[in-house]
Amino acid sequence: MGIFAIIGKEKTNVASSVYYGLYALQHRGQESAGIVVNDDGIFRAHKDSGLVNDVFVGDKLGSLGEGNMALGHVRYGTLGTKERVNAEPIVVNHIKGRLAIATTGKLVNFAELKRELELQGLIFHTTSDAEIISYIITKERLTSSSIEEAINKAMDKLKGGYTFVVMSPQKLVVARDEYGFHPICYGKRENGEYVIASETCALDSVGAVFIRELEPGEILVFSRDGIKSIRDHCDKKPERMCVFEYVYTSRPDSVICDCPVHEARKRAGAFLAKAHPVEADVVVGVPDSGLDAALGYAEESGIPYGIGLIKNKYIGRTFIAPGQNVREDKVKIKLNPVVATVKGKRVVLVDDSIVRGTTCARIVKLLRNAGAKEVHLRSSAPAFLNPCYYGTDVDSKESLIACNHTIEEMSKLFDVDTLGYLPLEDVSKLGVSGTCQGYCTACFDGNYPTETPEKYVNKFDYKISENN
Repeated sequence: MGIFAIIGKEKTNVASSVYYGLYALQHRGQESAGIVVNDDGIFRAHKDSGLVNDVFVGDKLGSLGEGNMALGHVRYGTLGTKERVNAEPIVVNHIKGRLAIATTGKLVNFAELKRELELQGLIFHTTSDAEIISYIITKERLTSSSIEEAINKAMDKLKGGYTFVVMSPQKLVVARDEYGFHPICYGKRENGEYVIASETCALDSVGAVFIRELEPGEILVFSRDGIKSIRDHCDKKPERMCVFEYVYTSRPDSVICDCPVHEARKRAGAFLAKAHPVEADVVVGVPDSGLDAALGYAEESGIPYGIGLIKNKYIGRTFIAPGQNVREDKVKIKLNPVVATVKGKRVVLVDDSIVRGTTCARIVKLLRNAGAKEVHLRSSAPAFLNPCYYGTDVDSKESLIACNHTIEEMSKLFDVDTLGYLPLEDVSKLGVSGTCQGYCTACFDGNYPTETPEKYVNKFDYKISENN
């Protein structure tokens, strides 16, 4: 999921800027997209299922008009639902005005919060965290002097990994959870507009100069009066940024915690070459997230790097595609081998990760059919052994291939000569050139920084929602 927002002093075509920002964040979510424009307190919105350029066709973008603020979102559903009702941003009208909210990540206490609100008579129209958070904020707003005060109080009740942006008639308020699981940053354009985005690559897309990331637990308030930082929730928890941002989620041209994602992935490839060396003729990366790691493997090992797979640019990311069947269908038309690179060669195939194993057997078969003599599969992430509760689509141990098969068994399933994962001890070194003080690696080692959703679900014998 990705967020992009903009605020300025003058009315401009802010919807177009958000459109380009969301386009740059499309890799974070392909299920739905939406934009809300704020024109002196009048909110105009459009959202729907689909990619950004499919949602905003014809005059849809132009119909949003001008304004001095706008908020946008791209989404992927963590359990495969494609219902339009879950598209964000969500617009809420309440007794003290209105707000729009866009979120990323997941709440681990979703079940507890939803149960509490339902017992108070609230009715839910979605299965998203955004609706939960919006209700809590509007409740707190009734007894608060400002929207930022309400958000500060609401964060006392929110547990898990999240970032969100709230747009009120006069302000944009950005919040990041106390552990800092997911990145969010802001920058400034030459015309004085401030831009908020999930990744720095989106700032680049609209000509904004990066200023900094929000700190874990920080709230930033953007208004006509400038920027205000609220740090009441800072330094309360150890920083635990999701290391999968470096492995897969973020674009390679983004910078997270002062560490270029491209460099982190090359570093992963170098670690792989040291941990799992092999005699081979060429190193090939799986587009797109495996290419940087493959380059790092090649440089460290001395084995030539080659372009062995071509990606259809009009097919999205299979990992975040909703539903296993959809993922498998996309793999069939996503990649094609470069025969000249792999025919008769011993190939090192580097992928960013092996989660469900959906793509691996298919890709190896492509290389075998193209004449590869040997295929040695390498993953630039450790084995996934645990579900993620903070916003990555790793929902249960049953779906994780490494939980149910040994290395030898997976090698046979994938038809590879050897298989090697990034050593767990190297994961924390990927962003070593940056400023992050600690990473969440729970999907690999089971060391969850927070309570898990089961605690809150079992408390009420209540079903886990789509976002948990």
